[in-house]
Amino acid sequence: MDKKAMMDQFACEAYAKGVFTGTWLYAENGDIVSSGAVGFRDPEDTLPMREDSIFELASVSKQFTAAAIMLLYKRGLLRFEDELSKFFPENPYEGVTVSHLLHHTSGLPDHEDWATENLEDEKEIPKNDLCVRFLKESGLEPEFAPGEKWEYSNTAYCLLAEIVAKVSGMPFEAFMQKEIFEPCGMLSTRVCHIRVDGIPFDNFARGLVFYDGEYRIPDELEDYREVILLDGECGVGFVYTNIFDIFRWDRALREETLFTKEDQATMFTPGRLNNGEIATDDEGNGYGFGWFISEDPALGRILSHSGGWPGYATWCERCVDTDRMLVLLCCREPEDIRGIDGFFEGMSKIARDKEPAPIQTIEDLAVKDPDKSKWESFCGKYEKQDEDFPIEEVYGKDGELYAKVAYDEDDVCDYRLYPIEENTFGRKGGKVKITFGEDCLVINGETTCKKL
Repeated sequence: MDKKAMMDQFACEAYAKGVFTGTWLYAENGDIVSSGAVGFRDPEDTLPMREDSIFELASVSKQFTAAAIMLLYKRGLLRFEDELSKFFPENPYEGVTVSHLLHHTSGLPDHEDWATENLEDEKEIPKNDLCVRFLKESGLEPEFAPGEKWEYSNTAYCLLAEIVAKVSGMPFEAFMQKEIFEPCGMLSTRVCHIRVDGIPFDNFARGLVFYDGEYRIPDELEDYREVILLDGECGVGFVYTNIFDIFRWDRALREETLFTKEDQATMFTPGRLNNGEIATDDEGNGYGFGWFISEDPALGRILSHSGGWPGYATWCERCVDTDRMLVLLCCREPEDIRGIDGFFEGMSKIARDKEPAPIQTIEDLAVKDPDKSKWESFCGKYEKQDEDFPIEEVYGKDGELYAKVAYDEDDVCDYRLYPIEENTFGRKGGKVKITFGEDCLVINGETTCKKL
């Protein structure tokens, strides 16, 4: 199959459908097969996207945090069995180790909600030590005992960055620059806090969110206040780079620039629970050192990770046994999440020698000329049983069906419902399915909400 032609065309189709603005790179055996850029990198659509444009990686950054921990381990400066109390004596969460943090099995509660609720009145944007403050001040119970379960944790990776700074005696940002990025030839990469220090890149791709029918910078919107409040964090995200430096990172791993094959065997082995079972997510993937880990019958071990932050969606995967890598960087939140998911999945399929499914938005899926005879009976107020999509009311407007969704008193949204099957509807912005029954509706086939 002609992967270059397929990927180039697929990316252009995604841009034409309004679901992808950004850059991509796919390589095999050290050679770049396909790379490119589509769209614009500024809010005014005056600066064309460049292949070397700089993006925030969001959670794709976690692999670099874990790599820093591995370097300190190799130098004998910490052990994976070290507990949090060794680095933070006032930590009340007993039994949590560096290994638990690396593998998302710590059971620590999430610090980000606590930070947005308790730190908004701070005169300055908090630095990454807010995660240590959280341990001391939140008073929250652990989600589970260390090693009992797997649960993705941003708190864990913020703490890992604090451990790197404490053990190395250097700010995390400086350690990453000197010990990871520069040795690997990643000269366009750095850990940044652009709301604190400004934007240091001329070729920066500004992340935009789709809000009230237009693209906006999230910093301007109250609904996205976390982009400012949490901008001082490290470890969990905030690595800024481009597709070519990620390719250089892939080659540095292949060439054992920093880590031997034995080191990487440790890093890319899934963590285990206290009962000896592999710790997996809901899809059965393991996790180790900033990567989800899976096995493909034809391609062997595959490492992958997605990233999401207001305005950015990122994806990186490496086929360890067959020397392939794919990176996708997007800087505009699409109006229809379904579309960008289809694009990311399709590019991954091409990388794995498979034909991609067509990119579909909700308009593509919607029934044309639907029977609306029952729609009036669907209208009314409903019990808000679903935390992720708490429908308060369904109503008709201009011949279409809408849902009023009340996340809380100050966060009420109206979504148009698109008919995709008989009595079943979807919406833009997510993949929720709403099916209407006798005096009720069912969300995603699981949660039944009675009509009031």
